[in-house]
Amino acid sequence: MRSCYIGFDTSNYTTSAAVCDGEGHIVANLKLPLPVKEGERGLRQSEAVFEHVRNLPALMDRLSTAIEAYTPVAVGVSVRPRDAEGSYMPCFLSGRSAAYAFAACRGLKVNEFSHQNGHIMAALYSSGRLDLLGSERFLAFHVSGGTTEALLVSPREDGFSVELVGNTDDINAGQAIDRVGVAMGLKFPCGAELERLAAEYRGKIFSHPVCVRKGICSLSGVENIAGRIYAQSGDRNAAAAFVFDFLGKTLEKMCADIMAEYGKMPVIFAGGVMSNKLMRSRLSLSFDAYFSEPEFSADNAAGIALLCKNKAIL
Repeated sequence: MRSCYIGFDTSNYTTSAAVCDGEGHIVANLKLPLPVKEGERGLRQSEAVFEHVRNLPALMDRLSTAIEAYTPVAVGVSVRPRDAEGSYMPCFLSGRSAAYAFAACRGLKVNEFSHQNGHIMAALYSSGRLDLLGSERFLAFHVSGGTTEALLVSPREDGFSVELVGNTDDINAGQAIDRVGVAMGLKFPCGAELERLAAEYRGKIFSHPVCVRKGICSLSGVENIAGRIYAQSGDRNAAAAFVFDFLGKTLEKMCADIMAEYGKMPVIFAGGVMSNKLMRSRLSLSFDAYFSEPEFSADNAAGIALLCKNKAIL
């Protein structure tokens, strides 16, 4: 039977497992979203852990079916948000427990990674830029509901070494999107529906200066300004268009600031927010930018499975 490598990831909103074959192809990318009550803007960690525990039996059944023609060689799992001291979220304990249980009954080794490095690896794979694993460094943005960070990434044999060179000093991009969307009556998570509303807008987009200082951005104003646009006009399309215009300009300025200091280099955009086509178009015009497909932009275990394969064959 063919060999394979298994990845597990339990982020705050998705229970995920993935299978990578011996040639480095993702042959299964399995995901179950965590339910969020209508009108709510997210989950507490205790709620996320509970929902992962509920999701895991069904996900494990799907995983068993996906690997029927394969022999698992090693298991990877995300155990922390990012590779930084003190980086911790209880929701990752769910996936860690599942990974070690899966591995123990098969006598397999478990390799631990960060959720963020999984996102970077999934983006490299999906965008067709795995060749950057052989480069000295590249720039990566991880933009989601829980993270808005810019990272100088230096590939290593067993993964990545990352240096934080930009981030938000208040709320994250995904939080801004969801807060605006929920306030306008959209269902959480709001990214896809808000993007549809923005794409339908044909008027002049309200312009407001972005707040970026040496790669550090502030995003809390997005919620307030979009709220005023909607309150004064009742136009959800106009408010949505403003949100993505502002976020796109912010990422553009962050990227320009960082490259002015560290030099031009390829930039990879990862995380659920970066599935947005409107922001992709803007950023592609200004930089040597690469984006993963939506399936690999949102939370997933594919990058973890790929990292596991790379580490296991060393």
